[in-house]
Amino acid sequence: MSGSPVSRIAREEWRLLLRDRVALLGLALLTLLALAASATAWESWRAADAQRARYQAQANQEFEAQPDRHPHRMVHYGHFVFRPLNPLAAFDAGIDAYTGHTLFLEGHRQNSANFGDVRQSSLLLRFGQLTPAFVLQVLAPLLLVFLGHAALARERESGTLRILLAQGVRPGQIVRGKLLALAGAALLALLPAALGLALMGAGAQPVQALALLAGYAAWLLLWAALVVGLSALFTRRRDALLCLLAVWTVAVILVPRLAADTAAAAHVLPTRLESDIAVARDLAALGDSHNPDDPYFADFRKKVLAQYGVARVEDLPVNYKGLLGIEGERMTSELFNRYAQQSFDLQGRQSGFMDAAGIASPLLALRRISMALAGTDLASYRRFLEQGEHYRYTLIQSLNQLQAEKITYADDRNPNRQNRVDRTHWHDVAHFAYQPAAPATVLRSVLPAAATLGAWLVALLALLAWGAHMLRRAPR
Repeated sequence: MSGSPVSRIAREEWRLLLRDRVALLGLALLTLLALAASATAWESWRAADAQRARYQAQANQEFEAQPDRHPHRMVHYGHFVFRPLNPLAAFDAGIDAYTGHTLFLEGHRQNSANFGDVRQSSLLLRFGQLTPAFVLQVLAPLLLVFLGHAALARERESGTLRILLAQGVRPGQIVRGKLLALAGAALLALLPAALGLALMGAGAQPVQALALLAGYAAWLLLWAALVVGLSALFTRRRDALLCLLAVWTVAVILVPRLAADTAAAAHVLPTRLESDIAVARDLAALGDSHNPDDPYFADFRKKVLAQYGVARVEDLPVNYKGLLGIEGERMTSELFNRYAQQSFDLQGRQSGFMDAAGIASPLLALRRISMALAGTDLASYRRFLEQGEHYRYTLIQSLNQLQAEKITYADDRNPNRQNRVDRTHWHDVAHFAYQPAAPATVLRSVLPAAATLGAWLVALLALLAWGAHMLRRAPR
């Protein structure tokens, strides 16, 4: 096989590449940039993950160190939980820089995550982070354009294409040889990122790391096919380069930006102020547990008295104020969850629009795959918020239950009586433990995007076949 026309053409292409100082410099710079991106991103991940773990341990310790208190005081004292970083987030930060990672949990409220990195850092962060994903998504295709734009146009321009065809070399063999050579350059560009993935995910998430590597290999192969295919259609290197630069600009810069803006305009999210006003309005309509004449809670009181067979709340075997807290928290949590569901539905529609736009740019499909596998996409963020809310609800209701069972109604209403519970109860609260999605679930979620990326690859391989057909029509 080593002596086949395909391998000989690939070796000759590599020989020309090694003699081109600009090409070697470009490969060297991209390799160094990818290595630097992997090293700095990994170190940043380690520092951020250690910091969040330290803060979480401190929050747990401070909650457990509270003195004897009324349980409702602890409801308003609240608790903090921090989102742990996925190891592969060092490879692709995704939306993590724009979303918060800290939740303050308290009764009667469902707070949003705070302290996103963009709000803590300089405006330069908004222009993108130097991660291995950024290098492979944006810079590696540009390097392939400069390395391979003349692969076949040069042969036409210099007249060597006629010689090759006259010697009996088939057009398909020429195209495959050029593609093999450029795919080798793409492999070199991918190698530093592969080493970074081995460091980041080999121990904790090997399945996701391998899937990420496969996705980016398909991405670079796609560009190699595009570059060689378009080069076969032009008779001058300059024209091929201009066309490929235009394609890169549209596919990598323009379409993703326009798709994001269009998705935001098509499915408008309410502002924070609008949401707060709507929630406050609905909360007021639910009822007021502090108003004895409130229709809902008056009916609730009747049901409780009938359940226990007593005539007055003072005669209940449990603290009625604790029962009010349990019922009020249930009602408000249902309201908060409904608004959260509406918000995530809108964001899901925006994501669906972006997925559909992958037909116009394969970069959108790749980003979907990359962020999902790295655990830095919308689904992972939503998973953290929902688990945090479940933990909050369980925590608050356990404190309300303590009020109902450990403090009498008479003592609760009299500040001069014993209305505190022992501090050991704070130690009974389980610590928050975020559970990421199972690897099989993540892989299933990226199948549509992988199909889009595969369709692009098939289409560009068809372009290669057409380019080979056009070579047959080259003047001899």
